[in-house]
Amino acid sequence: MFLDFLIDIAKTPAILVALIAVLGLVLQKKPLSDIMKGGIKTFVGFLVVSGGAGIVQNSLQPFGQMFEHAFHLTGVVPNNEAVVAVALTEYGTATSLIMLLGMVFNILIARVTRFKYIFLTGHHTLYMACMIAVIMSVAGFTSIGLIVMGGLALALIMTLSPAFVQKYMVQLTGNDKVALGHFGSLGYWLSGFVGRLVGDTSTSTEDINFPKGLAFLRDSTVSIAISMSIIYMIVAFFAGGDYIKENLSGGTNGLVYALTLGGTFAAGVFVILSGVRLILAEIVPAFKGISEKLVPNSKPALDCPIVYPYAPNAVLIGFISSFIGGIVSMFILIATGGVVILPGVVPHFFCGATAGVIGNASGGVRGAVIGSFLQGVLISFLPVFLLPVMGNLGFAGSTFSDADFGLSGIFLGLLADKGGVMAVSVGIVAILALMIGLSVIKKDQKEG
Repeated sequence: MFLDFLIDIAKTPAILVALIAVLGLVLQKKPLSDIMKGGIKTFVGFLVVSGGAGIVQNSLQPFGQMFEHAFHLTGVVPNNEAVVAVALTEYGTATSLIMLLGMVFNILIARVTRFKYIFLTGHHTLYMACMIAVIMSVAGFTSIGLIVMGGLALALIMTLSPAFVQKYMVQLTGNDKVALGHFGSLGYWLSGFVGRLVGDTSTSTEDINFPKGLAFLRDSTVSIAISMSIIYMIVAFFAGGDYIKENLSGGTNGLVYALTLGGTFAAGVFVILSGVRLILAEIVPAFKGISEKLVPNSKPALDCPIVYPYAPNAVLIGFISSFIGGIVSMFILIATGGVVILPGVVPHFFCGATAGVIGNASGGVRGAVIGSFLQGVLISFLPVFLLPVMGNLGFAGSTFSDADFGLSGIFLGLLADKGGVMAVSVGIVAILALMIGLSVIKKDQKEG
């Protein structure tokens, strides 16, 4: 019973991060009133972000259905929630224990190495723990070995994922206080890298010059509402009014329904941005206590919407560019006769928007467009190679969506295929040893 209670807390980001904020403020010996205010505002801020994300997802779900019907497409739609829902029925206990141990190991690794990232995105931690439980069980791990090595694998991913993209986070935020805790970092790194190669930071998405009569488009809420409503109405037109009335809108005219969805999408983004500002105002000062007392110089790794306020225009540009990358990839897969990965609008929004913001920071408008486009291509092709790893367990109809799931799953799956338990164990321990070795070298260089 108590274990279930702990697992439920770990799975609920709002409570988990609020407790982290409270701990940080307690360690700083702040007054009780400040501790309560910081904890409650962090808790509410995360609920606001979650509510906004829910609004966005609810507006995107019918868009995906209209898109598939309009263009008569069938294939695999990567979806974390769908895969996890199936897998938890068989691997629920292992997933939960791997998740809890992974969070403990994450703190220990941050304490003893130079990788000072505390991963605080609870639902992504759960999804990754689930994937690890599945792949390592197939490799032959059981009982204690599965939990310990699975927890260690999860902790390594939780630590390395934020580290992968941190230099672009510093470039974006102007400081090294907050990290990105979202398992799409390979795509975000790619966007930042490409942005730096081909972009120009003097042409930010936030400096786009609109004609005087269109100056109102500078307001991101207005521009997102207009552009998304147009996109929704185009797809609704091709899907057909009868289909929408019968299957989606409950009898409402298709174009009116599409217009409402476009506005709902913009409302969700607005809510997300408001919640992020509330969280940042509380969690960064609160985390100072943890950084000073428990894990010196540690950084909270937070969910991807944390970057959206830095470039709201890039959020929309990144989503659209990533989705186009997914469509292009889909046609390539159709032409090659392989597994067809349909562009899932939820991962393309959250990952594409984040890639757009990172790409804009490193390469301006060109970086945002090209970087997020390539991120869209990446999350379309990685599932093709991840599917065989998951397919043996009956998940071939769906798979994980974000880039780090693909990279981690393929890596563990290949090790398991080549050498079973021993190969996976050696691979995990080798990565940990490398991280410790790099930390020792870095420390010696500083002291020297």
